[in-house]
Formats: sequence, structure tokens, C-alpha cells
Amino acid sequence: MDIFLLFLGFFFIFLGIIGSFLPVLPGPITGWIGLLILHLTEVIPMDWTFLGITLGISVIIWGLDYIIPAWGTKKFGGSKYGIWGTVIGLIIGLLFLGPLGIILGPFLGAFIGELIHDSTDSKRAAKAAFGSFVGFMFSTGLKFLVSIIFLGLYFSKFWDYKHLFF
Repeated sequence: MDIFLLFLGFFFIFLGIIGSFLPVLPGPITGWIGLLILHLTEVIPMDWTFLGITLGISVIIWGLDYIIPAWGTKKFGGSKYGIWGTVIGLIIGLLFLGPLGIILGPFLGAFIGELIHDSTDSKRAAKAAFGSFVGFMFSTGLKFLVSIIFLGLYFSKFWDYKHLFF
């Protein structure tokens, strides 16, 4: 049973890495499930502190994933209309366009929001929309980094107890 849980945990870690790029899966949270499954084996002792800290990091990254594109819009000169457009575009894009919508939605939402705010300044609207794209890329990179760290933690825990598995 432990070998099955070992492979199942690795599957979730791998899924977490893929989830860093796919909006359907919350990457770090999925990776954390892999760490939890690893700790459910009889070989590796349950470490509630480790699991609690990694869960906290996963939840924070999940929340930031929705905030960072709006922050990027603001940093690139967007107004509140652009920020709200980013958030609304993210939700609508995700619902109707799937994975492509997570990129296009915030960009178009910020652009349209800025045009609603000031229809004469399309350069500023494009700059704010680019900021939402930069925020999205930063957010994706952050999720990927955390998922790779979880992979390293997974192998580190496994390596410490590998002699008990085989």
C-alpha cells in the first residue's frame, strides 16, 4: 500500500506542476495533496508542522494568483476601471474560453475597463492591459516555483526514508 501511496503522491506533485500553467488545476494546492499523500504512508512519519506550513503557502499562492494580475494593471498605470476589468476579464475568460481565457480575459478586461474610463487614451489602456499580462506571467512563475519546491521537498522526504520503502 505504501508503494501505491508513494506513486499516487508523485502523481499529484506532477499534476501540481502542470496545474501551474493550467487554470483548471490549482497547482500548488494539488502539489500539496501529493505531500499529504506521502505523509499518509506508514513509512514517513506525519509532520503536521511541515504540512501546515506548506498548506499555508499553497493557499496564499492560490489567493495571490487572483490578485497579482490586477496589481500588474495598477503598476502599469491602470485605473480602478482597469483593475476591475482585469478581475472581471479573468473570471469571464476562465468560464468561457478555458485555458486561453486566463491569458486573454485579464488582458482584454483591463483594456476594455481603461477604455470605459477614458476612451480617448488607447495607449494607456494598452499599457494597463500589458501590465495585467505581466502580472499573469509573474503569478504563473510563482506557482511554478512553489510547485518545483514541493517536488524537491517530496523527493527529500522520500530520500530520507527510501530504505524503508524497498
